[in-house]
Amino acid sequence: MISGVRIALDVGSVRIGVAKCDPEGLLATPLTTISAGPNALLEVGELVQEHGAICVYVGKPISLSGKDTASTQAAIKFAQELMANLSHSTAQVRLIDERLSTVSAQRGMHEAGRNIKQSRDAIDQAAAVVILEHALASERNSGALVGEEVKL
Repeated sequence: MISGVRIALDVGSVRIGVAKCDPEGLLATPLTTISAGPNALLEVGELVQEHGAICVYVGKPISLSGKDTASTQAAIKFAQELMANLSHSTAQVRLIDERLSTVSAQRGMHEAGRNIKQSRDAIDQAAAVVILEHALASERNSGALVGEEVKL
């Protein structure tokens, strides 16, 4: 497995949940929630630089039937814009299947006794952790970064 910090994003229309892992890729932890909007790309870029990330995994929401949705297209567009924004960086941007990450995060919050309406920021971060954990598990199996690389 390649050494280096990875960041994962759960991109939504209102908020973007962010998670990161240690350089060894052992532990994914919630990092922050960013408001979606004009400054989101800049904020993610600052996090990539601050943490020295080698890869940003952007969750690609695909329907359960395997089809693209409007959310899929929004995530792809965000990933492409992020890649353009990070063109000065060596970090890769990769899209990774995120089916059920938010559902899994909500279930975990509910089981922990947290009110879902009052925990939206935490749910977005937890969804990003789920995305990152999936990516790291896949990396351990393949020995390389996973998902679809976003190119300029």
